Amino acid sequence: MLLTLAWGALFFPGLFALCTWALRRSRPGWSRTDCVMISTRLVSSVHAVLATGSGIVIIRSCDDVITDRHWLAREYVWFLIPYMIYDSYAMYLCDWCRTRDQNRGPSLTLRNFLSRNRLMITHHAVILFVLVPVAQLKQQHTLLYKVNGILTLATFFCCRILLFPFMYWSYGRQQGLSLLQVPFSIPFYCNIANAFLVAPQLYWFCLLCRKAVRLFDTPQAKKDG
Repeated sequence: MLLTLAWGALFFPGLFALCTWALRRSRPGWSRTDCVMISTRLVSSVHAVLATGSGIVIIRSCDDVITDRHWLAREYVWFLIPYMIYDSYAMYLCDWCRTRDQNRGPSLTLRNFLSRNRLMITHHAVILFVLVPVAQLKQQHTLLYKVNGILTLATFFCCRILLFPFMYWSYGRQQGLSLLQVPFSIPFYCNIANAFLVAPQLYWFCLLCRKAVRLFDTPQAKKDG
């Protein structure tokens, strides 16, 4: 646990510094801002590859996606903490460099940075102070965990499933068609593509619903047992 945390604290800032140094050496014509921006994106890409790879390993190693546990899922949460802290600093550094290069008004302050990036900072803060404690302290029985599960279901359903009928409705409204007429008024391959996109979303939503049902049924099942 602590070793993973320390490794992450060294890995991400170290990789950022190495990328910035390498770019400034290999691309002397680039500005410091260019090097910082590209280095930030390179580190984010590395994190995305590691997170995706970890997810694939976990999925392939678990037979039951609801009850099985994998050591990598626990360890990667500790690896994620230093990345989120690093990424918050990297965002501030990128904004500071852009503001300095544009020479518009005073230099970037922390207050201005938080105001301009409130959604991303909120995203990082929720992961650090809500999701990480819930994942590590195994608080599945608490009200916070259940409320978070309900919000996850609602958000997933609205943003990943209702999005498709909403797109059809919006197109129909623009063209003067009803929702049921839209699938027959657009190219067939559009319907096929949307079907391929929504199918995994429906599958994942069913898995989330199964987990939610099992979560809320657990206390009663134990009581009956």
